[in-house]
Amino acid sequence: MKTVIVFGSSNNDGNTTSICERVTHNTDIDLIDLNDFNIQPFNYDIAQQNDDFLVLFKQILDYDQLIFATPVYWYAPSGQMKIFMDRFSDLLQLHKPLGRQLKTKSAAVIATGADAIPKTCFEDMFIHTFNYLGMKYLGLLYISFDNDDHPETAQQIKISNFKVKLAVDESN
Repeated sequence: MKTVIVFGSSNNDGNTTSICERVTHNTDIDLIDLNDFNIQPFNYDIAQQNDDFLVLFKQILDYDQLIFATPVYWYAPSGQMKIFMDRFSDLLQLHKPLGRQLKTKSAAVIATGADAIPKTCFEDMFIHTFNYLGMKYLGLLYISFDNDDHPETAQQIKISNFKVKLAVDESN
């Protein structure tokens, strides 16, 4: 199973980055940073077709498991992640054959935030989106960081259950 983390955050040195580094450490999981791409917001006139969304989406289709990694900002994913996911609408209108390929994929979410547990509305957005697209939802790995925590705390977090759930070889 080929797995990729689609990472979207305003802070490439933050808590979500630390968690993603732990998940990918000594594995074959790839990481794609949405900040490396020019992805414009969804537009009903489909006016943003010259950006990087389609190129990135075609890369992502090479993977069996997609992990969406984002901090929680105001009970929602980061702006980068939300814009990326909003562009899935292109796949329902303009690029239907590509969009249909999501039905063969599994998806999971990695999130960090200040709350002890995320509000259900955060995960619900992903669950409903994945269900609508016909993807198998594998679950959420949520790590809480309060104001006193630091990114290095992520080094102490046991993530083996998440890796096993994603069928990643734990022997590495």
